[in-house]
Amino acid sequence: MTAVFSHGRLRLYLLKLLDDGPKHGYELIRLLEDRFLGLYAPSAGTIYPRLQRLEVEGLVSHTAAGGRKTYDITDAGREELRQRAGELTALETDIAASVADLSSLAGEIRSEVRGSARDLKRELSEATRQTRRARWEAPAPPPRPASTGGPQGELLDELDQRLAAFTAEVGRLMRARQFSDTQLRTAIRLLDGALDGLRRLLR
Repeated sequence: MTAVFSHGRLRLYLLKLLDDGPKHGYELIRLLEDRFLGLYAPSAGTIYPRLQRLEVEGLVSHTAAGGRKTYDITDAGREELRQRAGELTALETDIAASVADLSSLAGEIRSEVRGSARDLKRELSEATRQTRRARWEAPAPPPRPASTGGPQGELLDELDQRLAAFTAEVGRLMRARQFSDTQLRTAIRLLDGALDGLRRLLR
């Protein structure tokens, strides 16, 4: 439990909440959570034993309906609130300060998490880009022996140029945007089919 509610102060704050009107335990938990902007919420194991103790002391009473207990402050509970008005004012001040501290801490944590997430996303994007580049920008093939001239040599030179242009174009397309798994599998099958056809032709 947050230190704001040490030394029986949660008991006092429960009386304050019930002074606003009857409530069941779950409502009290939600009101406390709202008061702390969702940064702290007491458990049922924290709230219900205190309500039972307050009831034993005659400061609250309860009615049961539909299997749920609704608690209400008694005249004795209101008298205790009046007697401890100064403590309650100090408690409200401490709660406001605690909420401000928790909000500031939560803001710092969110900023750090967002920064870390951005860094991780940037690193993953760069790794993906480099992997694609390594995959599609294959190193230049070893130089082919100089052609001996004539029609066949010119055709071999043209084939080299077409292969280089093909590799560059595929690399450009792959870097241009994200692709679905289906598109990538289809592209792989097309490349495999083209390679098999060339193997059979050039054997």
